[in-house]
Amino acid sequence: MEYTVQKLGKLAGISTRTLRYYDEIGILKPARVTEAGYRIYGEEQVNRLQQILFYRELGCSLEMIREILQAPDFDELAALRQHRAQLMDRRKQLDALIRNVEMTIASKEGRITMSDKEKFEGFKKQLVEDNELQFGEEIRQKYGEEAVEHANKKLLNMTEEQYEEMKQLQVEFMKTLGAAHQTGDPAGELAQRAAELHRKWLGYYWKTYSKEAHAGLAQLYVDDERFAHFFADLQPGAAEFLRDAVRIYTGVQA
Repeated sequence: MEYTVQKLGKLAGISTRTLRYYDEIGILKPARVTEAGYRIYGEEQVNRLQQILFYRELGCSLEMIREILQAPDFDELAALRQHRAQLMDRRKQLDALIRNVEMTIASKEGRITMSDKEKFEGFKKQLVEDNELQFGEEIRQKYGEEAVEHANKKLLNMTEEQYEEMKQLQVEFMKTLGAAHQTGDPAGELAQRAAELHRKWLGYYWKTYSKEAHAGLAQLYVDDERFAHFFADLQPGAAEFLRDAVRIYTGVQA
């Protein structure tokens, strides 16, 4: 079965503009191009597009997807099994939130009494699962299994007040970092305030704090594309700016 750009776009539920862009950046080339200039896609391209959309659904950047698909040891079957495992994890997250909403409805209707802890249980579990899905492997490699498990347990055991404080602190940190980045001075008052807020935020997760670990995490934000992409959504170069600010704050250089 062969498809034109329009037919494949309709089949996959994406725009023809997206398919042309995928061709331009080399992530999905057509099987052939007709003399009239029409792109024609075959079964191999359909399967590759499915993989691309799987990875996009999981939050991967196009650059990361290209590196994955073009890797010499890329195993399509293994990738599909990994997709399934990650989707199952996501389903668990959604199930937890659905249960939380159902309990809240029942509480509002007077059928049950819902504790303050139960009101936030689904949100905390989702936060843990999201972190594991996106960054778990890298963090475990850098800090070890015990440190990650402690951080997850600490988050899940937070009181409603602690959870709200942590979320407010995260908002304040991102806002301060954005303003500091505009100054261009990682040693400035705003940048050092951002580094201090980041240290306080880590206190909600880490068992103990060290300047070396803080500086190491800031470097990871730059080295790992998923972290870098997260901070780039705030402002391009924000990850590098935070790393430099944290280095000055901690006195730990590369």
